[in-house]
Amino acid sequence: MPITSVNDFVIRFANINGSGSASANEMFARAILRMGVPVAPRNIFPSNIQGLPTWYDVRVTEDGHLGARGGYDFVVAMNPQTFRQDVAGLEPGGYLLHDSTRPLFPGQLRSDIEAIGIPLTAICNSEYSDARQRQLFKNILYIGALSALLDIDMAEFERLVGEQYKGKDKLTAPNIHALHLGRDYARAHFACPLPLRVARSDKVGDRIIIDGNSAAGLGAVYGGATVCAWYPLTPSTSLAEAFTRYCARYRTDPATGKARYAIVQAEDELAAIGMVAGATWNGARAFTATSGPGISLMQEILGFAYFAEIPAVIFNVQRGGPSTGLPTRTQQADLIACAYASHGDTRHVMLFPENAGEVFEFAASAFDHADRLQTPVFVMLDLDIGMNKQLCAPLSWDDARRYDRGKVLDADALDAAKDFGRYLDVDGDGIPYRTYPGAHPSKGSYFTRGASHDRYSRYTEDGAAYVDKMQRLLRKSETAKSMLPGPVIRLAAQPTRFGALYFGSTSAALHEAAELLAGHGHALDLMRVRAFPFSEEIRRFIADHDMVFVVEQNRDGQMRSMLITECGVDPTRLIAILHYDGTPITARRICEMIRRHCEAARITPIRRVGS
Repeated sequence: MPITSVNDFVIRFANINGSGSASANEMFARAILRMGVPVAPRNIFPSNIQGLPTWYDVRVTEDGHLGARGGYDFVVAMNPQTFRQDVAGLEPGGYLLHDSTRPLFPGQLRSDIEAIGIPLTAICNSEYSDARQRQLFKNILYIGALSALLDIDMAEFERLVGEQYKGKDKLTAPNIHALHLGRDYARAHFACPLPLRVARSDKVGDRIIIDGNSAAGLGAVYGGATVCAWYPLTPSTSLAEAFTRYCARYRTDPATGKARYAIVQAEDELAAIGMVAGATWNGARAFTATSGPGISLMQEILGFAYFAEIPAVIFNVQRGGPSTGLPTRTQQADLIACAYASHGDTRHVMLFPENAGEVFEFAASAFDHADRLQTPVFVMLDLDIGMNKQLCAPLSWDDARRYDRGKVLDADALDAAKDFGRYLDVDGDGIPYRTYPGAHPSKGSYFTRGASHDRYSRYTEDGAAYVDKMQRLLRKSETAKSMLPGPVIRLAAQPTRFGALYFGSTSAALHEAAELLAGHGHALDLMRVRAFPFSEEIRRFIADHDMVFVVEQNRDGQMRSMLITECGVDPTRLIAILHYDGTPITARRICEMIRRHCEAARITPIRRVGS
């Protein structure tokens, strides 16, 4: 039976990279969004410039499930190389739109799907003489056909084309003509609309759509950053580029036109983090944007910043590794590399935003955390959050908010102080007081040392002084727990002995999976981890459940390993739910894996604590 659904389906566009399909596919998603129906688009692209397969998935979801679902209800198959693979991913009863200019080979189709053949190449060849136009307008043609097949308002497409080519009538008219060519063909040859269609709604509300890297760049501006040192690296490059755009708008003196910021493209990642450390030591708020390979190169200076207690903010937009790995795929596999970056005993702060809206919030607050704690702070994004556009609540900012620079002594404070030692723990929280260069003509100076030093920043190799320093850094780590965002708990409707821990971009898929599991009779308490070092609440949550599923996107269960090490919990309580092929984890996969464990636990009772 054909799939019948209104405002609830997943469509996949299968194209060839470099074919000009990206803007057409995004226009499709935006048109539905403007009809008041929430969408969750995801671009899956290769790391080369052109020639390899690329996919663009759009989840149309009036119920608001914005995570990856798994499976496709409609496929627009424009790439012969992946045709069989794309057909195989269709749900039974799904729909396949393909270019019927050339006949398909026997066995390329399935009997349980509906094929919609449109001679896109033939139409373009008859309409256009230029080879590039033929390729580009082929994409617009299938969008026009979809407007009829799925009942999407053509006026929305026309408005989007007008906005894209505003003031360029020579481009606007041909694109609208191509849209109508596709729409007219579909209406003449198929029953339109299909049982799978779009209807106007009001479920978008006041939400905006923005990618995480842009939100991070804007958050850095609002967080007071004036210095960015970076080296281009997929998928973090657009974060630095977004910061550059926002600085040009918001950090340029309107009277003189002079820039009130410094953005440096360094020769490599090692130089970039060195510049960040130098800028923050001098009192600026500075950051770098990178990914896993960059983190590998930054290790030595990250250790220096931790030991010398220099603030720094690092945005890590994670991708598939190790080595070059999967440069344009998503993972959550840099947790251990960042938490314990550098040789020796280190413990860095990490923040785990779940979506673009929280990315903005955490990006801004990361600079406060770095200043308060005088330490590097990692904001842990991944490609799925960073490069894909997401619906979120409008970004907001309290104009009364003031930057928290932490324990900084100015000239008056130095005059009033009886004693100044850069690494003295005056308050017992592990956080010393610091000064900026030039704060006082004769007081408050010190050597910033990466070598072992005492409380007054004097070089020493005395073991007791070293232990004293390292123990204070541990106290500071404990203090950080009360300053950082706490975990978010969502309890099931009924008491349960099962729980799930998750973080970052797995959030949306996990929430949907929990609903699916509830439908199968498996209640699940949820806890979203938002920061490291871990708070005591996390340990208690694990202790309160017989079995806790740790959902993450890496091979080795890095979050699970850290929970065992840092919280001292019984490893048998923590069940790893892993996904690491580079695509976003889906609700269906989470549900399937957790359901299997829950049903096995019903057969084999789990020992309760104290029993």
